[in-house]
Amino acid sequence: MNAESAAPLETPSAEQAPPAALLPTVKSSRRWLRGVAVVAVVGLLASALLWQKLSSIQEQLARQSADTGSQANEARAMARQAQELAIETAAKLAMTEARLSEVSLQRSQLEELMQSLSRSRDENLVVDIESAVRLAQQQAQLTGSAEPLLAALKTAELRVARAAQPRLTPVQRAIAKDVARIKATAFADLPALLVKLDELVQVTDELPVANAVAVARPAESLKRKDAESMASWWSRAIAVVHAELQSLVRVSRIDNPDAVLLSPEQSFFLRENLKLKLLNARLGLLTRHNDSARSDLASASLALARYFDVSSRKTQSAQALLQQLQGQMRALELPRVDETLAALTTAAAGR
Repeated sequence: MNAESAAPLETPSAEQAPPAALLPTVKSSRRWLRGVAVVAVVGLLASALLWQKLSSIQEQLARQSADTGSQANEARAMARQAQELAIETAAKLAMTEARLSEVSLQRSQLEELMQSLSRSRDENLVVDIESAVRLAQQQAQLTGSAEPLLAALKTAELRVARAAQPRLTPVQRAIAKDVARIKATAFADLPALLVKLDELVQVTDELPVANAVAVARPAESLKRKDAESMASWWSRAIAVVHAELQSLVRVSRIDNPDAVLLSPEQSFFLRENLKLKLLNARLGLLTRHNDSARSDLASASLALARYFDVSSRKTQSAQALLQQLQGQMRALELPRVDETLAALTTAAAGR
């Protein structure tokens, strides 16, 4: 195409000069060719610019693609690391859960062991307190003093308070009630009771029996005194004879026929038997057999009222002393700690 378009552009020779009519056409063709050339040059420049721009875009895309690839590689590496970390974390989590389950199992076992130890400790505490209270009660009965029982109850109350177990609260309340009841109880003086029994034993020989004969007074001499007149002597003699006659006959009321039939020897054994009963009562007090001592005192009081002269002041004094002893014997009974023992039994049973 360029050869064909260039062929008409060859300068004609002088011999071949175009005619004048063709000159405008040639000029217009030249202009058109110049315009086409300019357009071509512009197109080339535009193409060059566009190629340069495309090259830069391509380079930028290549760089971006390389960056994206590197980022993708980094992302893959990070994803791989994350996956490995997730696997490791899952393994650690599984191990942690296994250890946690083991720790939970050990904790439950430890709690059961602690509860078992606590129950065992409470049971041992209850058994020790019950044994101490029963032993103190026996000591109190033997000694006749409430001090051992009070000391044991106070010690038990302190031990229960230190244990701080809710299931032992009824035991603590029962101990407090028993302590208050023992402190409010008035106890008899045992040495004073023994002294009174000794006094009764000593006066037993002086007590007159119901059929005792009055002691004969020495007979008054009937010899006439020098300054005495005959009339006064006769009066005195009559009075002496009258007194002697009265002493021969004695009228008295005895409700018990056995008391009348007592001989002097039997009266001696009666007094000895009364002494024996009083001594048995004294021995019962010393050995803390209060029921036996009370029975001996009742038997002695019955014998005193049955065989001895109740109108005598000595007998009445002995009876009053016996009644005092019997009344004070009731105060020798120590209060029982049944509430504490019942609460300890309930606590030991686990209710």
